[in-house]
Amino acid sequence: MESPGLVSPNLVTFLVTLVNLGILFVVLRAILFKPVTKFMEDRAKKIQDTIDQAEKDKAQAKMLLQQYEEQLKKAGGEAETLIRSARESAREQADRIIAGGKAEAEMMLSNARKQIEAEQQAALARFRSEAAALVVSASARLIRRELNQEDNRRYAGMLLREIGNP
Repeated sequence: MESPGLVSPNLVTFLVTLVNLGILFVVLRAILFKPVTKFMEDRAKKIQDTIDQAEKDKAQAKMLLQQYEEQLKKAGGEAETLIRSARESAREQADRIIAGGKAEAEMMLSNARKQIEAEQQAALARFRSEAAALVVSASARLIRRELNQEDNRRYAGMLLREIGNP
């Protein structure tokens, strides 16, 4: 049996173990828990900062996309305006070329008509001259006398006046 004044070895072991655990807790807390907790807090802060930066980048990318879309629409409108302007310019140039061609054709037609009329007048004058010569020749045969140069001119002039005034 055990004496009542003595502590049982189990109780002493228990108390020593309890004190050791307390010291171990304090030491581990100072050496391990505080740095690990600080590391975890820093890590969480770093992750949160990265998330915040990603959200800012996303917002900025969205804004840039919107700007690019607006610029694209503006460029499309400008391109359409340029195309419309080029078409109008081409149409105006085509109209000028066509008008110039028509004017040149009319001038050529007018010149051709004048040339034809001049040739008709020349042919008519040759015809009158030849007709007058034939009439004079026929008249000379009829009269059976030879006309002199002065008579030929006088009869040809009379004949031309009569043919010229129908």
